[in-house]
Amino acid sequence: MIIIFAFSQLTAQLLFTSLRVIRIQDLLICRRILEISLKTTLTATHHQKFCSLSSGKFGTLLSGSWDTTAKVWLNDRCMMTLQGHTAAIWAVKILPEQGLMLTGSADKTIKLWKAGRCEKTYLGHEDCVRGLAILSEMEFLSCSNDASVRRWHISGECLNVYYGHTNYIYSVSVFPHCEDFVTTGEDRSLRIWKKGECAQTIRLPAQSVWCCCVLDNDDIVVGTSDGIIRVFTKSLERTASAEEIQAFENELSQASIDPKTGDLGDINADDLPGREHLKDPGTRDGQTRLIKDNGKVEAYQWSVSEGRWIKIGDVVGSSGGTQQTSGKVLFEGKEYDYVFTIDVNENGPSYKLPYNVSDDPWLTAYNFLQKNDLNPMFLDQVAKFIIDNTKGQAPLNTNTEFSDPFTGSGRYVPGSSSLSNTAPAADPFTGAGRYVPGSASNVVAPVGGHDPYTGMGAYQSAKAENIYFPKKDAVTFDQANPTQILGKLKELNGNAAEEQKLTEDDLIILEKLLSATCNTSAEMPTAQQIQTLWKAINWPEDIVFPALDILRLSVRHPMVNENFCGEKAHVQFIHLLLKFLNPQGKPANQLLALRALCNCFVSQAGQKLLMEQRDEIMTQAIEVKSGNNKNVHIALATLTLNYAVCLHKVNNIEGKAQCLSVISTVMEVVKDLEAVFRLLVALGTLISDDKNAVQLAKSLGVDSQIKKYVSVSEPAKVKECCRFVLNLL
Repeated sequence: MIIIFAFSQLTAQLLFTSLRVIRIQDLLICRRILEISLKTTLTATHHQKFCSLSSGKFGTLLSGSWDTTAKVWLNDRCMMTLQGHTAAIWAVKILPEQGLMLTGSADKTIKLWKAGRCEKTYLGHEDCVRGLAILSEMEFLSCSNDASVRRWHISGECLNVYYGHTNYIYSVSVFPHCEDFVTTGEDRSLRIWKKGECAQTIRLPAQSVWCCCVLDNDDIVVGTSDGIIRVFTKSLERTASAEEIQAFENELSQASIDPKTGDLGDINADDLPGREHLKDPGTRDGQTRLIKDNGKVEAYQWSVSEGRWIKIGDVVGSSGGTQQTSGKVLFEGKEYDYVFTIDVNENGPSYKLPYNVSDDPWLTAYNFLQKNDLNPMFLDQVAKFIIDNTKGQAPLNTNTEFSDPFTGSGRYVPGSSSLSNTAPAADPFTGAGRYVPGSASNVVAPVGGHDPYTGMGAYQSAKAENIYFPKKDAVTFDQANPTQILGKLKELNGNAAEEQKLTEDDLIILEKLLSATCNTSAEMPTAQQIQTLWKAINWPEDIVFPALDILRLSVRHPMVNENFCGEKAHVQFIHLLLKFLNPQGKPANQLLALRALCNCFVSQAGQKLLMEQRDEIMTQAIEVKSGNNKNVHIALATLTLNYAVCLHKVNNIEGKAQCLSVISTVMEVVKDLEAVFRLLVALGTLISDDKNAVQLAKSLGVDSQIKKYVSVSEPAKVKECCRFVLNLL
């Protein structure tokens, strides 16, 4: 059954006064089918239930879950996971441009995400965030259990706070082509906001108005706890019949209003006027008036369009001055039937014990003791205390309405998831005769040949043919000056602490290793040489960089690569290199650690290790992007490119999503065109022959990020590679 109600006329504006009604017995079947479909296609990677879903361009979906994560989906596949909230994510939205995404959580925060990384956290709400709505590319709205709506600028500034609801606000939705919006909540109301003011309040015959949506024709759809969907309209053409409107008013008048969940204030029935009070007209649409009739307190609302008071229900009970549902108690942002104070001993601290009558008292007691690190011997005593003080009360299932999964007895409780040194005498970086890592003077022919991007074999002609991607082989850093490296190693060794100094034999061993791995000697690296190198790269961070440079060159050799990246020592090796990627660390160490990681890709053992440790390595490596060192940026771009080469070979879509996220993030900060070029090659390699990767790159806004490089004149390879990438996008 569908009923459409008309709006009323007020100062030349049409207002919503009634609605279409869709009884959802049949819709519940449809909803169940949808739930089953979502579970089979999307929830495979969420550990708990979905809370919210938002759609974006190119078929992208964003889901929020009770497991505290949000996930980005493309063509039924999870592309990336957004992690950072500490409680359930109850609201998600995809912004219209640049691949930006928003999440609102029960941890009271909102987070802005770009390319899978948290860019900003919005603080201000005092309770769980329940809904989000997009106003423009730069502004959005949020609503919360704190009964407020906040307007935010994308920069993080809260532009305004709107008050009007007297209880939890569950949903917010924006009218098309303007900044007016609607909200729904636990106070039985739908509220229409115009120019920042609550212009109209519509009461409904259900306690919880869970969700709302504004259609393209400005009709408002609301879903309520009585199992009915109602659609309000201001179009006379879609107005319901007088009989259907009267049926709705009758249903509304028979509702029971609990003052604790509404905005009626403290009520003293003896002081209320009688029915004659309704003879005086109201002063604004939606105004509420209480009367006493035959010993009952009745609530009426003024309708400007009809010029009369409409009964919206009978008031039962008394107000407790609270904003909580069903007389429950709030504790740490959650509702409970009871919150007890437990004193373990006379002089000890007090502990709060929250409890719902639907919970098991023994399990509650056990969790309470575990959380507060109390002796398990108190288990019987605490459980008996709960039973005695609740008199064994069991939950009463007298409410025939659908229960709110967030505030009802089966609600989510945030946090309940089962997942639960000696300095050298001379400054080695600025002193005279300083060693420059990776300097190109007196270059020794590398094992892997010249760098195809910066060496003698670099691109020189401007061909229309795509010679850039997909890249088939890893790019390495091979240029070196062994004499300078060894000279700086000996200099710093002389200033090292006694217990860290290398012996003369150690220095000779490292010289032989460097000679063997740079192809200036026919000798093979030995176990002793590799062991000595390990000792050297564990030097203090102030003096370790020449040892890291030897590592960078040596790891290209299959024997050294297998030794460091094989099963026996790979964990220590990766952790050592990641230590040097500290954002506050020395740029020389960051540079050489990144180059060493890049060179690990030359052998199978290194490729396997770096792919297995991809999440940790990429997460740590991207932290060094904020510096202005162009060589570090080139090394970071090269590491990303080498990952793209491997991911293209194995066609790992989740890995590609992570790599695309890194490219999008790094592309925003790099200025050196060589680094940009390598990121473009990585991007082209990732999306070649993969429609899913193309769509994901679009959804992340990568296409708009790289368009500016089409106009680059020199080097020509940047412009041409960019054009080839954009053709794929």
